[in-house]
Amino acid sequence: MPPESNGSGPTASRDYLGSADPTERERRAESFGASAAAYAAFRPSYPEAAVLWALEPVAGDDVVRVLDLAAGTGKLTEVIRGLGMEAVAVEPDAAMLTELSRRLPDVPAFTGTAEQIPAPDGAFDAVVVGQAFHWFDRDRALAEIARVLRPGGVLAALWNLHDDGVAWVAGLNAAAQALGSVRETRESPMRQELFEHVAFADQASAEFGFHERRTSEQVVGMLGTHSRILVMDEVDRAQVVARVRGYLRARPETSTGEFDVPLVTIALRAVRV
Repeated sequence: MPPESNGSGPTASRDYLGSADPTERERRAESFGASAAAYAAFRPSYPEAAVLWALEPVAGDDVVRVLDLAAGTGKLTEVIRGLGMEAVAVEPDAAMLTELSRRLPDVPAFTGTAEQIPAPDGAFDAVVVGQAFHWFDRDRALAEIARVLRPGGVLAALWNLHDDGVAWVAGLNAAAQALGSVRETRESPMRQELFEHVAFADQASAEFGFHERRTSEQVVGMLGTHSRILVMDEVDRAQVVARVRGYLRARPETSTGEFDVPLVTIALRAVRV
């Protein structure tokens, strides 16, 4: 799945779904606010096991203060809070931030970007990024994240993708032509070089399988929050939605009622030296 929200603009690092020209990247990065309510309703959450793994280097602290950077509508923020950690959200898009505050009114939430975080030096034990790191200007963002992390703090990035190792999911991805491939993400050069920076060490990665119950219309709704769909013109968007809806109705696994949507969370982490 594409990002929870945008982190910066056209100079962001290579998209884990594939490269795009700067103008297209900027359009996509700025497209999410228009679908903030749908994003909150239809995008998946994150498995607790993945978040616990991501934050393992600071798990022994009495209080773990976590910045959810490019927090979007607060999908990852909500999991962090549920694990008993202190969460602060930073998000550049006003509509996404409004939706986050509506859903999580007790979470401190601020306007900001990965390249300009509104926080003092060493303010956090951890910085987490859900579905968004590939939008950042990597070098500028890593320097700024290092600034707000305490020494020994952890930086983690997570992506949820549909498990296209399952036959009907692979067919869905083909019908939609907008869903990231688990295989492509595993093999992405960006994954291997993501946290290469003088301020970070001990990069590690892990994968976590899980599923969520959905109806076909909820899957269609989720599709409508993807940046590649959001920037389409109305005619093209309607054609993609119709194609996906027809595919889901034709497959026995998804034709009626609720069904399990298999997902994979890919998580990366590194430690602030």
